[in-house]
Amino acid sequence: MTLQTWWLFLGAVFVLSGTPGPNMLHILTRSLRVGLRRSLAAMAGCLSAVILVLLASAAGLSAVLMASPVLFDILRYAGVAYLVVLGVRAWRGDDAPVTASGGTGPAPFSSARLYRDGLLIGLSNPKLLLFASAFLPQFVDPARPQGPQFAILVVTFAGAELFWYGVYALGGRRLASALTRPALKRAFDRVTGAIFVGFGAMLLGAR
Repeated sequence: MTLQTWWLFLGAVFVLSGTPGPNMLHILTRSLRVGLRRSLAAMAGCLSAVILVLLASAAGLSAVLMASPVLFDILRYAGVAYLVVLGVRAWRGDDAPVTASGGTGPAPFSSARLYRDGLLIGLSNPKLLLFASAFLPQFVDPARPQGPQFAILVVTFAGAELFWYGVYALGGRRLASALTRPALKRAFDRVTGAIFVGFGAMLLGAR
């Protein structure tokens, strides 16, 4: 892999990672509800999922999904169901209320649950696995050892993800002071819930 190829990959994944999606929305809402520091567990979960997906793609697991439409559909429907459940929870405002300090009332989630939820969000879309399998190999030089090249690409992707996690988490912190008013908090819950359900509908319609 040449330096020029790496820069091209970095630019592509930087834009890709910054695009609003389930991971980024999850980080923003967790930062809003539990505070910036505690949302680090959610970031770790989302990042773990991304790394697992990239490693699985590098190992060729995506070829198994492409060869087995039934297995792919099972994973896709599971992802849809999970996103819809998250949307319903957000719509109903099941999380603890935001306080003026930018955190919440009684902590509704342990760090382990925050990590688990982030991990499940990241793994809920099998399309990411297929995308990674088609995207990453384009930047690998087959004439050179592939292991180190894949390692560089995975680390680069993870770095771009982490940067945007921080941006979205800070955005959630800024929103916290505005959402102490019940009416605004309720409106935010409705919008967030609708977006998560929308992500589920998009995944359901994806082929």
